[in-house]
Parts: sequence; C-alpha cells; structure tokens
Amino acid sequence: MEQRQMQTLTTTDGVDISAVHVPDSRGRTDLCLVVVHGFTGNWRQERVERVIGRLAAFGGVMAIDMRGHGQSGGATTVGDDEIHDVEVAVSWARALGYGAVVTVGFSLGGAVVLREAALMADGPGRVDAVVSVSAPAFWYYRGTRVMRLAHWLVETRPGRLVMRARGTRVSSRMWTEPLPVPPHEAAALLGEVPLLVVHGDIDHYFPLEHPRAIHESARRSGVRTDLWVEAGFRHAESSISESALDRIGAWARECLPVQGG
Repeated sequence: MEQRQMQTLTTTDGVDISAVHVPDSRGRTDLCLVVVHGFTGNWRQERVERVIGRLAAFGGVMAIDMRGHGQSGGATTVGDDEIHDVEVAVSWARALGYGAVVTVGFSLGGAVVLREAALMADGPGRVDAVVSVSAPAFWYYRGTRVMRLAHWLVETRPGRLVMRARGTRVSSRMWTEPLPVPPHEAAALLGEVPLLVVHGDIDHYFPLEHPRAIHESARRSGVRTDLWVEAGFRHAESSISESALDRIGAWARECLPVQGG
C-alpha cells in the first residue's frame, strides 16, 4: 500500500506550506518530482491526485499547496513569493535523500517553477530539471475571456472576496516596480538546467504564443529545452492525458544522469 507522508513546511519568509510525499512505486530514491498546482488548486484535488499517482511510477513525488491555497497559510501573490513555497519543498526532497529533483508545475505553478529554478539556483531550492505545463509567458495577459475574468478576481476587492469564499486567499498587495521576473525571462536564466515546455493546442487560457516564447527564450540563451504541443489538450491538470504524464515522467528520468533502478 502507498505510504504517504504529510508535512507542514515553513518557508524562509515564514509561511506554513502543506506538503505530501509519495515514495517511488518501485522504491527508488534517485529522483523526486515536485508537483506544483495551478491557481485555485491544491494537492488534495482529484485532478492533482491523478498527476501524483501517475508520476509515482517514475520517481518519488512531492506536492504542495501554494500559499493561499488548500491547507497552506498566507495569501497567494499570484506568482511572486510562491518561489519560496517551491524552494522549501525542494529542500525537503533533498533532506529525504533524493539524488535529483525535478519540478513539474501547471499553469500558475508552471510559471512559479520557472522562476524558482532561475532565482533559487544557488541554494537549497536548486533543481535538476523543470517541466512547465500550460504556463503563461508574460504577466498581465488579458487576451482571453477567462484571463480577463481572472484579473478581475485578483485585482478587485469584490473579486478577492469571491475567491476567498471559494477557498483561495488572494493578497491585496499589488505588485510594484520592478515587477517580478516574468516566466519567459526566467527560462533564459536556467543555465544548465534542462527545461520541458508542455502546452495544449486548444488551451483556452494562454494561446501558443506563450509556450513558444518560453521555449525560444530558453533556446536562445543556450538552455536545453524541449517544446511539446499536445493535440486536443486544453489546460493544466484537469485536461492533461495520462500518456502525456507518462512521457513527462520518462523525460525527467532520461534527461538526468541518475537513471536506473
């Protein structure tokens, strides 16, 4: 039977983060995949649990509730301070003895894992590869109806009250200049960390200009990067196929020097 370990982690800026660790189904400790959900998600949701269960065939899996979501504390800053949430999860994976750590983020989580890998490369948040699924490339994108609604929910007091009633606490602190490094620029800062960008051809949040911008930014800077545009895939955890998850798990193992087991 699957042995889960649930833990409350505390970030460097003092926020309690709910996390779960699921061991590799084959008992290996060479690779841990850290799953980071999208906006309004948490690791207990069925769609996220499906991702966790599928990836456990390829390595240990750790998943978190980002700040303001699920059973974590704080309030979401929609991609800025969440890098600390991923950092503490990666640090826990290292403490558990995993030889390599790959972050796998969806939508907002896909933006966060890019930023964390780029900005936390010299500390306990250092990762060995990044998978960014259905992520935005740019901040403040309003080119689709659903993203115009999302901005209202985040940027207005009535919208934030609606979100709180639905279980997601959004910070009222607006970003100031200089803005957080956007995902496409973060992709160019990954150095030797491999990147996989996965996106659907019918994504109704972020059209294909987003994954292409992330991929091209990484490629131009010399990062090893792969772009998969998935036919019939809409957006994030709720739509990604089991076959795509299997290929993500295989990619994580194949791109690392820790194969075996």
